Amino acid sequence: MAKGKNAFSFDGILNDLKNKIYYPVYFLYGEEAYFIDAISDYIEMNILTELEKEFNQSIIYGKDTNIPLLVSYARRFPMMANYQVILVKEAQDLDKIEELAGYVDNPLNSTLLVLCYKYEKIDKRKSIYKAIEKSGVLFESARLYDNQIPDWISDYVRKRNYTISAKAAALLAEFLGSDLSKIVNEIGKLMINLSAGQEITDEYVERNIGISKDFNVFELQKALAKRDVFKANLIINHFASNLRDNPLVKIIPILFSFFSKILIYHHLADKSRNNVASALSVNPFFISDYQVAANNFNTTRLTSIISLLREYDLKAKGVENVSATDGELMKELIFRILH
Repeated sequence: MAKGKNAFSFDGILNDLKNKIYYPVYFLYGEEAYFIDAISDYIEMNILTELEKEFNQSIIYGKDTNIPLLVSYARRFPMMANYQVILVKEAQDLDKIEELAGYVDNPLNSTLLVLCYKYEKIDKRKSIYKAIEKSGVLFESARLYDNQIPDWISDYVRKRNYTISAKAAALLAEFLGSDLSKIVNEIGKLMINLSAGQEITDEYVERNIGISKDFNVFELQKALAKRDVFKANLIINHFASNLRDNPLVKIIPILFSFFSKILIYHHLADKSRNNVASALSVNPFFISDYQVAANNFNTTRLTSIISLLREYDLKAKGVENVSATDGELMKELIFRILH
């Protein structure tokens, strides 16, 4: 079994696992659950055979165990196998986790102890962190920035022997947000009816992810950017007639982000394509929308629109709103943005 290293990448950990290079302790922590789940799922499914798992694989939840019990499990020798695997899910709920340092200082090499410490960071000054640095895997699963998501999607698709157009990757990122588990799930659905090597196009995404080609929040953003009153009203009337698929509480945050970024655009000294994409955390494919919007909305107007969005977010949640429906609020909001 290998000795620990200071830093591990997601791909590096998976490559080691595929090459049967194992470590006695895996501490997977951070805000992005997807990478933690992907590593722990691989370990759960691939280290032991189905027969070996019966006696040598344990899945434990942090809130249901304690350090002495966990150490007693970890110090057991495997039965009729080279390794035993202990997966601790929701390890952030484990009380007094720093007391595990004693075991980590002298771990059993036939045990793979995997701690999934989600949504939180660990104090690097603690003895448990320093102990894992010496003998195990420390992996911080950091959340990706919004502007990194399209490239991540393209890379994810490429590794599965498909391709995806830049517009399709950007559309998925804008529509699905930064939840990587959700993105992976939707990409899986897209791949079902495609042969290896085929390209995922924006038209294919629109047809299969439930994004209406003409009536979606991104087309609304474009219409607002151009101050196209007719198109914006056409889209918002469609939304008002289909509130289940287009709730106001989902639309307002997207518009808030859009108009906030237009305001940032106004204050950029360097308005080159790459700098704008970096500063706004958006895919370069969408830069033209922000350029057009900046020409149509000055900073004073944008500040007013951002205040409007805050006001209508509260109204959508019932604050100072007795009887107006989401549909009525939508129409009123778009009218006030455009006039």
